[in-house]
Amino acid sequence: MIKSSICLLTAVAFTGNFPSTSRAEDGSLFDPSKATPLTHEQRGLFGPKSGGIQYDSRMIRAAEIAKKRAQPHMTWYCWRYVKDALLAAGLVSSRPTSPWAKEAGEELCAKFGFVKLKLTDPTKAPVGAVVVYGGADAGHVELRTEHGFVSDFVSPTPYPRPLVGIYVKPSA
Repeated sequence: MIKSSICLLTAVAFTGNFPSTSRAEDGSLFDPSKATPLTHEQRGLFGPKSGGIQYDSRMIRAAEIAKKRAQPHMTWYCWRYVKDALLAAGLVSSRPTSPWAKEAGEELCAKFGFVKLKLTDPTKAPVGAVVVYGGADAGHVELRTEHGFVSDFVSPTPYPRPLVGIYVKPSA
């Protein structure tokens, strides 16, 4: 069953025969008429296990936006910076409202169609993935980049907090 579903999804992705549902009907931001397949270089950025999984290419754009806007040092506004990048990249239709970074994953899944990956190591997350950490306070959230992580600042290593989850928005 899973193999046939993957084959069907792969066939649809490579032939360009996307479902003709209207974006307004399903609440999705995905527009099949503007969709383009990932380039070989972009596919490489998603890591070795991404061949059968299709992520929204705007995830990469969000990471690029966040990287350009990042400050030289931590400002304690990680979730604000990540929200802004997700909104600017068109991954969310409105600004997320959860106040705490550690709640980011729940809201992104419930309201914006993101899914939680079965990964426990942030360094193995695909580029653009939203990485959420917990803790006794507000937690921390960052986006995976090609060479590290970014939120309100750029870091070559994952944040030293307990991992809540790694989230991506799948392409239709």
